[in-house]
Amino acid sequence: MNILLHICCAPCAFYPVEVLSREAHKFAGFFYNPNIHLYSEYLKRKGEVEKHSRKESYNVIIPDYEVEKYFQHITGDEVLKDRCPVCWWLRMEKTVRFAVENGFEAFTTTLLGSPYQDHEVIKTVCEDLASKTGLKFYYQDFRKGFKEGRDKAMAAGYYVQNYCGCVFSEKEKLEKRVQGPGPRVLGKEKNG
Repeated sequence: MNILLHICCAPCAFYPVEVLSREAHKFAGFFYNPNIHLYSEYLKRKGEVEKHSRKESYNVIIPDYEVEKYFQHITGDEVLKDRCPVCWWLRMEKTVRFAVENGFEAFTTTLLGSPYQDHEVIKTVCEDLASKTGLKFYYQDFRKGFKEGRDKAMAAGYYVQNYCGCVFSEKEKLEKRVQGPGPRVLGKEKNG
């Protein structure tokens, strides 16, 4: 089958690329992630995906970085359970549209490998887009290879990030690390 594989980052691509290769599918990567911030972070992840595609001999398509489109759909007012599905839909919709326009038979995503994402919601988003377009959704639970893929990526010297990429995710991660949410008062204390 000719499959378009949406790729969120190189470490998450290790196991799905291995599976698709082992099953002898023809496939190409599709790195569309307008959610990744800062731009330097986006460029770093993009470079790692390009490196992985060269090493594993598969083509990767990299459309324009459409950060404006991301912020047209995500305002930051959403709670986490509402924000992520909109982001997944945005990325999968672009993936599916590209796949249909370029003769792919099916699509899938490395997002199905992350234990940190809501697997069932991602699956539902993909199934919904497939039903609307007639494109096949190649479903595979890639989570079983997540740790192995990350370990291989680290051993090979790839950049392995510790947040999904969006500015809101990074903020939440840093707040937890520093002190937790809420205001802080900074400055010298006056004595007496």
